[in-house]
Amino acid sequence: MTAAPRLRLGAHVDQADPIAEAAARGADLVQFFLGDPQGYKGPQVQYADGPDALRAAAEGAGLDVYVHAPYIVNVATSNNRIRIPSRKLLEAHATAAAGLGAKGLIVHGGHVLKDDDPMVGVENWVKTFERLTPPLPILIENTAGGGNAMARRLERIARLWEALEDKVDMSMIGFCLDTCHAHAGGEELLGLVDRVKAITGRIDLVHANDSRDAFDSGADRHANFGSGTIDPDAIVAVVQAAGAPVVCETPGGAEGQGADIAFLREHLPG
Repeated sequence: MTAAPRLRLGAHVDQADPIAEAAARGADLVQFFLGDPQGYKGPQVQYADGPDALRAAAEGAGLDVYVHAPYIVNVATSNNRIRIPSRKLLEAHATAAAGLGAKGLIVHGGHVLKDDDPMVGVENWVKTFERLTPPLPILIENTAGGGNAMARRLERIARLWEALEDKVDMSMIGFCLDTCHAHAGGEELLGLVDRVKAITGRIDLVHANDSRDAFDSGADRHANFGSGTIDPDAIVAVVQAAGAPVVCETPGGAEGQGADIAFLREHLPG
């Protein structure tokens, strides 16, 4: 019997030199922002020799690349002043990420206004993908807080996925599962992968993070494995069950993230 390939593990790093950042962590992959995660400016590649050189350097180092869209992207909202720029920003970052050879662009599910029916957000997500032909997979990530969020609770993710599957081509739409967001958002990690796959059919990427805050707190604050409120074995179980590449978005720079990557390597089979 052929052994399963080793899971590829990495971290969220500064984009100025992700190749060096990966080496410092012993990472197989990197994730980074292209510019200010809280700003509406278009994507910016800060690698000294430019995007083509970054792509070539990553390929030469055997590194997979993922890009995280800015946090302020919210294509679900009924507020035109946020939704329309968000759509444009999502498209621009997808194009830039594809130019780097990225495996996917991660984006938060967004939220609707306080008095809006959540189906407004579902419809706006559908309209986004009716207008956008992604040049690489767009990975929608579950989020931790907010009663108006589109991707905190599994039942709302299910409504979103059902509408997307009915209206748009799903070949370039995937899912990113964040363990901290799930825990802080009120989803038990035990059996979570099966519950998510029953909705989305797939998990393309895992954000493996401990949580500084308690279960169902709604707070999105990451911690290194063993220093937060999640049993590290539960994180390992999610990673193993998902069988998808892993990004540690934990604090502590190369030392902290490197230790988390090493922990996963030590505790995962193979």
